[in-house]
Amino acid sequence: RLAFDELLRVQIALVRQKRALEQAGRGVEYEDRGAGLVAQFYARLPYPLTDAQQRTIDEIAADLDRTFPMHRLLQGDVGSGKTVVAVSALLRAVDGGHQGALMVPTEVLAEQHATSIRALLDGLTVGTADNLFGERPLRLELLTNRVTGADRAAILSGLASGEVDLVVGTHALIQQGVEFASLGLAVVDEQHRFGVEQRAALRSKAGESVPDLLVMTATPIPRTAAMTVYGDLDVSVLDELPPGRTPIVTHWANGPLEESGVWDDVRAEVAAGRQAFVVCPLIDESEKLQVASAEETFERLASGELSGLRLGLLHGRVVPAERERAMGAFRTGELDVLVATTVIEVGVDVPNATVMVILDADRFGIAQLHQLRGRVGRGVHTSTCWLVTSQVLEENLRLTALVDSTDGFQLAEVDLDLRGEGTLMDTAQKGRNDLRLASLRRDRALVELARVVAIDLVGDDPEMSEHAALRDEVDLLVAEREEYLTRS
Repeated sequence: RLAFDELLRVQIALVRQKRALEQAGRGVEYEDRGAGLVAQFYARLPYPLTDAQQRTIDEIAADLDRTFPMHRLLQGDVGSGKTVVAVSALLRAVDGGHQGALMVPTEVLAEQHATSIRALLDGLTVGTADNLFGERPLRLELLTNRVTGADRAAILSGLASGEVDLVVGTHALIQQGVEFASLGLAVVDEQHRFGVEQRAALRSKAGESVPDLLVMTATPIPRTAAMTVYGDLDVSVLDELPPGRTPIVTHWANGPLEESGVWDDVRAEVAAGRQAFVVCPLIDESEKLQVASAEETFERLASGELSGLRLGLLHGRVVPAERERAMGAFRTGELDVLVATTVIEVGVDVPNATVMVILDADRFGIAQLHQLRGRVGRGVHTSTCWLVTSQVLEENLRLTALVDSTDGFQLAEVDLDLRGEGTLMDTAQKGRNDLRLASLRRDRALVELARVVAIDLVGDDPEMSEHAALRDEVDLLVAEREEYLTRS
């Protein structure tokens, strides 16, 4: 009973916050001009939408039809097709007479998204009264800090005039001088990498109305945690993979003796015309940590286990031009193996890569290992992920879980059991928990019940005038956690 009471107070706070967000500003009104762009887009997809994609697209469409702004979290496993859902939503905004923006955390990811989305949208047209034909090509632009001079000026002018329909960019989108004619939808990818201020700054570009917001993550969140940590957002889940995704077989190479077989596998795949990633936890060697560094591993493999193969190096200190050159060479098959740090964790899409080797895998968490594994398995060939530990370990529950499952949502539940809840209302820290009596692991059923009761209670009594004592307790909770409750 006490655990339920605690969970109920948290859920009431979240439900009330969600209602406040919905009433805080006037949403964007979309013109009813049909779904021309969306229909064109669907007709060009080489594969049918999954049931999960269609369900999520319908949920977003319903949000866009409402008078208040959308606040929706889209979570999906690696390779579940979030980009197609996001593009569909962005095109719906353009169909309604507005602009769309996709903000991502890194230049590499922005460039990759822009390239892949351009390929999906090539040839699509937008209605216009500015020429005799009554239509013009859909205009999509890429805006990062690397875009300068006349190119940058042309993009900024197009955004301000409305000639640019869609823009993909990094935090450059929220810098001074970037103005939109009519921003309708802001999509934030890998939302956990952006702070409150950055998301708010993007939405402030819309002027008087508040644009709809879709935040996406490829890191599956346990159901009870999503209901608690993101309880002030509507949540959509992509829980099935599109057809054609090939399986990924995961092995644990436990110690130096088993590691030799890893490099034999890499050589065999390269000989078959395919490619491999090798991921290290550090850039340079460390005197304190006995773990593999990217620089040292690159030198060792180039002169040793993988000598004769074409190797590239990629990490956070590589200058942007060189970084793009390395990624470009890997995408086009000019490199056989890419040695990297976790800069490749998100968004890198090379269908010909079929082997992922993660050195000192015991240094990574389950979610990060699952993300890295998702960089392969994107083509027609069966892929392999090798989890390598430099020392022989008697047991590692995280690595065993990765070997046993490729389901990100199942792994998220395992991760919750292994790491604990962390702190719910502030920055997640292992071993610390805001809940004093309840547990997201033990009390999964109570979390769901508390959510249902909170929605009903606030729906029947929005001001909680009939539950004054409970309202005061919830207000105290909100006051203590104001930063968390307004971050979305």
